[in-house]
Amino acid sequence: MTDRRLRVPADDVPHARTWMSWPASRSIWGRHLAGVQRDIALIARTVAQFEPVVMCAIDEDAAYDARAQCGPGVTVTSEIPTDDLWMRDTCAVFRTDGAGRMDTVGLSFNGWGKKQTHRNDAYVAKYVAEYAELPFQWADFVGEGGAVETDGDGTVMATESSLVNKNRNRGMSRAEVEAAVLDAYGADAMIWVPGIKGRDITDDHIDVTSRFVRPGVVMVQLPPPSRTDAWARDAREQHAILSQATDAKGRRLQVLTVHGPEDTRSRSRDLVDSYLNFHLVNGGLVTAQFGDPRADAAARAALEFAFPGRTVVQLDVDRLMGGGGGIHCSTMQQPAG
Repeated sequence: MTDRRLRVPADDVPHARTWMSWPASRSIWGRHLAGVQRDIALIARTVAQFEPVVMCAIDEDAAYDARAQCGPGVTVTSEIPTDDLWMRDTCAVFRTDGAGRMDTVGLSFNGWGKKQTHRNDAYVAKYVAEYAELPFQWADFVGEGGAVETDGDGTVMATESSLVNKNRNRGMSRAEVEAAVLDAYGADAMIWVPGIKGRDITDDHIDVTSRFVRPGVVMVQLPPPSRTDAWARDAREQHAILSQATDAKGRRLQVLTVHGPEDTRSRSRDLVDSYLNFHLVNGGLVTAQFGDPRADAAARAALEFAFPGRTVVQLDVDRLMGGGGGIHCSTMQQPAG
């Protein structure tokens, strides 16, 4: 019997569009705002070469700036006001049944555990659903889209540090959070990795370090051997756990690897030096490069191997990634159906 549950598909399905948000808050970005805007505009223009892009802006002044920098290939709207640019975490999560039915789920965004203003961002998911004319419901847990990776075939994975955390889901056990995530994503099994609490605003989203490539296959970014910091230990732990894990279909996961850069142009202590925080688009993959020629080239080759037939585009978005997030964090795909 065919399973026609509504479930969140994998990122690699055909997209109707990509959703993004224009950064306009000096209280959040300060002197870095102009550089971050340039990076977001570059990502939007690049994605628009592959599929439609809708850019949300807090008001018409911000929308004017977004149109000027993104150009005519990007649709800009002020109908969905936003506080910040991290659309992966604030946007509606789209679900399909594989037969043309689609709805959306909001993950009850609370500013990554009330760490940042989110008066507008708390309702972005609902307003995106209304704009897209799709049914909407709130999930029974608090989280963000970047906190959950799905293979679209029954398996999701996440860090405990981000979701089993009193700043999001106070009073809920891991089993209760897991049940709520599985229900929202239409999935059957969840793979947990410990993660790191309190070291970044997200409490260690999994989409920086580990991503599904396809059902049964994940990719993990490993640090240079010389690194022994908490993030390096976390990445190695994720690799070890996933190498022993099985998915909802009973498959032992195949784990591919990509290696992080030895050196970077940016000297930001908050730099997210992740090649895996990529955004899949129709026929392509948009990721970062960090000015380490050998590592950048090796990452491109690894991603081309993992995603054959896709054009891999690498961008210098150091200003964005120095702000604690990346390309995947700033985008959300809407499936074609």
